[in-house]
Amino acid sequence: MGKIQGVFIDRDGTIGGTGHFIHPRDFTLYPFSQKAFSLLRDHNIKMFACTNQHRISKGQASIEDFRDEFLSYGFDDAFICPHNPTDGCGCHKPSPGLLKEAANKYSMDLTDMAFIGDVGATDMLAAHAVGAKKILVLTGWGKSSCNEYKHKWADIEPDYIAENLLDAVEWVIQYNREKNTLGL
Repeated sequence: MGKIQGVFIDRDGTIGGTGHFIHPRDFTLYPFSQKAFSLLRDHNIKMFACTNQHRISKGQASIEDFRDEFLSYGFDDAFICPHNPTDGCGCHKPSPGLLKEAANKYSMDLTDMAFIGDVGATDMLAAHAVGAKKILVLTGWGKSSCNEYKHKWADIEPDYIAENLLDAVEWVIQYNREKNTLGL
């Protein structure tokens, strides 16, 4: 495994918000999120949103609302599951369908990717299923993912537990620096 070429980033509780649904027009980034996005761009690391948004299936927002939001933040693309968790689709995290869709669209090796998210039972399981690096942030649902909900993903350990998105991005950059030093 070489350097991390790109990151999948969850939305609610990872880049901003509360961990619950907030329509894109009302969504607020965490104060450090723009800096994290800038660092990724400055280091030529691709950014892909990867989010479950079942409220789309209820007509409370559209895929375009979310896609426009992510593109306005500088994401390279957005992979969004609009389905209800009970629909049985292959794209609702923890299923790795969105990650596989991204891999097919961009011809990428998912083992050279990282996933940054706040929910162990969805984000970390999806990343694990495809061999991506797993970075759990403690914002949003992160702390409860490590405590009262750890049983839902007990067999999986994140590669890094970050205070927040900026800490996670700094870890990715440091990981890549170490790989450069080793000539990988």
